[in-house]
Amino acid sequence: MRWIFYPLKCLLAGFVAMQLYFVIQIGLWTSLDPSNTAFQRAEHWRLCSWHLTCDIQSQWVPYDKISNNLKRAVLVSEDDIFFQHKGVRVEDMQKAWERNQQQTQERLHSGAKTKPTLRGGSTITQQLAKNLFLSSEQHYFRKTQELIITGLLELILSKQRLFEIYLNSVEWGEGIFGIGAAAQHYYATTPTGLDVEQSAALASALPAPKCFDKQQYCYRGGINYSARQEFILENMGRVRLTTRTRGADQ
Repeated sequence: MRWIFYPLKCLLAGFVAMQLYFVIQIGLWTSLDPSNTAFQRAEHWRLCSWHLTCDIQSQWVPYDKISNNLKRAVLVSEDDIFFQHKGVRVEDMQKAWERNQQQTQERLHSGAKTKPTLRGGSTITQQLAKNLFLSSEQHYFRKTQELIITGLLELILSKQRLFEIYLNSVEWGEGIFGIGAAAQHYYATTPTGLDVEQSAALASALPAPKCFDKQQYCYRGGINYSARQEFILENMGRVRLTTRTRGADQ
């Protein structure tokens, strides 16, 4: 009977070892900046393959050197209560689950053979967990692992550190990662110098950054960047930031 349980023990041991790897890696990021992410490596391979040189833009920028305009704009666009929640927004996830189930049923009734696109309702921490460690495949096992990593990120790193890593690793166009590269690419400026309008425009790009950057990636459509930018501009004033220095802008 032992041979029946041996594969299960191996799978369990592998799963535990993987979680320990995540814990160690995240622990290092309390003082070290991530050099790249799983998503960046996948994009590097897609764009560059075996070439030694490649047009991948990335430049780390410390949290205090990023405009508060940009921070507020991103929060409005992606996760307006990021500094209040514990990593997940249950209500948003429930709504996403209901949308996914409805989409699946509609495809079954219509006889469509293509797989439905799972929609997230993800927080900034969940997006960061996915970008740092996971593949772009969409299935429920990966979502479970994403939630585990999200919990580890929230447990080990501060909210400000999480936001700093997110702003420096998120995609802002084809081969453009992080706000340092994005500010230079779109406006020939530094993240410190981004004004309100520029910040809102960059934040509006995050749901579909490749389409924002290049028309050839807009085949799916559905993103009204101008409307998103207006919404962000109207709501930036209600978002508050935590800061490192006393008396700084909240």
